[in-house]
Amino acid sequence: MIKDITLGQYFPGNSAIHRLDPRTKLLGMIAYIVIVFLVTKTPVFIIPALFAAICIYLARVPFGYVLRSLKPIRFLLVFMFIVNLFMVRTGKTVIAFWIISITDEAIKQSVYITLRLVLLLVGTSLMTLTTTPIALTDGLERLLMPLSKIHFPAHELAMMMTIALRFIPTLIEEADKIMKAQMARGADFESGNLIKRARNMIPILVPLFVSAFRRADELAMAMESRCYHGGEGRTKMKVLHLSKVDYITLIVCVLYLAAFITANILLPAAIVR
Repeated sequence: MIKDITLGQYFPGNSAIHRLDPRTKLLGMIAYIVIVFLVTKTPVFIIPALFAAICIYLARVPFGYVLRSLKPIRFLLVFMFIVNLFMVRTGKTVIAFWIISITDEAIKQSVYITLRLVLLLVGTSLMTLTTTPIALTDGLERLLMPLSKIHFPAHELAMMMTIALRFIPTLIEEADKIMKAQMARGADFESGNLIKRARNMIPILVPLFVSAFRRADELAMAMESRCYHGGEGRTKMKVLHLSKVDYITLIVCVLYLAAFITANILLPAAIVR
């Protein structure tokens, strides 16, 4: 399960998505996330799903590799779906048994929550798979640079997010080593119910946290020894430039937003239902 976590990992390639400016990918991801949260009709989910599928194809990343990111949260998806079935009481009752009552609005809400989680995880995984952590740092810092005029720590925030993304694969590899060492000593992480399996993860979490704090301390010492004092006066080895492809991509994102507004708001309700 640990190896199925793809968030924060980089998939090397030379596709059209890989070559895009990180600022273009970040802006496209923001638009994608906003639209996923604003969708209020089930058929309209086709728009962000189709957009994600096209991006995966253009990125030349194996589709199964992206879907692997859903495997670690399959229990969360099922849990969220079931919880939302009983949280919503409005609407027409579809299932009524003893004290259990499920309405059509509850089913819709459960489907919305599940689809949103799936699409958000697929989209964010694709961005990290096609963008190096350094490129993400530079792109995020450039986007937040206008806020530095009001003393917003753009460089520091970008550095924090990049370090967090950079250490996800490292911690995954460390957790896998600890798990294999515990399994060699007779530990069982696969059998039993959900509570028992969660309790069996404690021998992994303790040494993993110790290792994470040790790596953080080593990173801080390394940055201080290199006289790191923030982003003031620092230069970039690779200066970001928006190309013609980036402008075309931004135009496509605008058309994507227009298609969403048309399908989700302007079309008659009889068409989208």
